[in-house]
Amino acid sequence: MEKILEFMRTDNFLLILVILIIILIITCIISLIQFNKLSKRYKNFIKKMSNGSNFEETLNIFMNRVNTVAQENEEIIEYCKKLDNNITKCIKKVGIVRYNAFKDTGSDLSFALALLNDDNTGVVLNGIYSRDMSNIYAKPINKGKSPYVLSEEEIEAISKATNEKEL
Repeated sequence: MEKILEFMRTDNFLLILVILIIILIITCIISLIQFNKLSKRYKNFIKKMSNGSNFEETLNIFMNRVNTVAQENEEIIEYCKKLDNNITKCIKKVGIVRYNAFKDTGSDLSFALALLNDDNTGVVLNGIYSRDMSNIYAKPINKGKSPYVLSEEEIEAISKATNEKEL
């Protein structure tokens, strides 16, 4: 320990310390110069990216727009899901049969019209035409069946609507 203390009191030790301090100062100056160059390059880059305006502000505006679009997309997706759920209840299947209800009318002016949704639920309309009058009758359809007696033409219209040959 005494040898170390003696060495520390010599001029050689002081010379070594001065050299180390000079090397550290030079290293700090070089680091500071490199930092300044990098800082200037960064500021120029930011200016170019933001077209002369504040880049942070521009970036915040962009991020707000992205968040708004993401929120709108979520709302659109939710709306589409609701539409998908509701569309099964809409009339999608239509079948029509024209027929001659009475022999003396001479034309197929009567009709049976089936309007059904995906579950084959809806209504069948039967329009009967005669020379003296026209009547339209409606019968509810639930899953392809009706609580009322269906005519041949109504059954055929339901079959056409459901793309089945027979119910």
